[in-house]
Amino acid sequence: MLTIITDLQTTKATMLDYCLNLYTNQDVMDIIHFNTVNDYNSYNNNETLNPLVSIVDLSKAAPRKKYRMHFNLYCVILKQTKCGDIRYGNNYYDYQEGTLVFFAPGQVVEIDSDVYYQPHGTVLVFHPDLIKNTSLGKLINDYGFFSYNTNEALHLSEKERHIIADCFSKLEYELEQSIDKHSKTLIASNIELLLNYCTRFYDRQFITRENSNRGTLEKFEQLLKQYFSSDQPQQTGLPSVAFCADKLHLSANYFGDLIKKETGISAQEYIQTKLIDVAKTRVFDIDKSISQVAYELGFKYPQHFNRLFKKKTGMTPNEYRQMN
Repeated sequence: MLTIITDLQTTKATMLDYCLNLYTNQDVMDIIHFNTVNDYNSYNNNETLNPLVSIVDLSKAAPRKKYRMHFNLYCVILKQTKCGDIRYGNNYYDYQEGTLVFFAPGQVVEIDSDVYYQPHGTVLVFHPDLIKNTSLGKLINDYGFFSYNTNEALHLSEKERHIIADCFSKLEYELEQSIDKHSKTLIASNIELLLNYCTRFYDRQFITRENSNRGTLEKFEQLLKQYFSSDQPQQTGLPSVAFCADKLHLSANYFGDLIKKETGISAQEYIQTKLIDVAKTRVFDIDKSISQVAYELGFKYPQHFNRLFKKKTGMTPNEYRQMN
């Protein structure tokens, strides 16, 4: 039964308490915020030797089950055992023993396990402030795998695992030394070395998973074919790389890297090439103006279509129509 309360402040407080009680009574997954390196160390029962960076031994952590993590840190995790599924967004990481997963500031990651498990593995965690005014700070956005999110973990060979473990050991050694004027440079340089190895290993993985990648390329082709044969371009415009990646259940960065490795051109260039192939056929419809063709393909402005067509073919759509 609802009670009418005339005092406005009391009403607000009562409603707030009521909403909080409703929220508390629901089966809500805990979310843990890691804003500092010490937050992450404390959660995993590790000592903080440097406030901006740490090598974390997950075997020291207490057993845990389903929970969510919000990172304001960079995180590189070498998983030693399969212990709960890692989910980012609506999709699960494809990972197993001896794989690397990467998280960047701002990401929310979910561990989906209904039973308690003991985590095992090694984690490099560092705050964005660590790499400010360093070579790594200028390059960090080039390491696209920090934004990979589904079926995209880095599967290491035995030899590769040793190399990654050695990089972790060098960082651990440096963290055990007294902090001096060289510490930041040496730590940042070793992290950069680690990430460069990861880039090399991902290049290898794109090759060893060539059959799987080819399947993705075929699905990409089919997606573009269906898109341009429908009225969707007129409704939503030109297909973006992010749109295509989402339809194929991949992150935009991973998808872009995969297409680049498979075709030698960027995903954006690939989309534009397919677009012009369709356009070459449609400009022959003399019942439609070039502007109509442009709108049907998803261009807001015909001059943008004319510019892209000339860039790809060496002539304007009208010149192409007349020549043929």
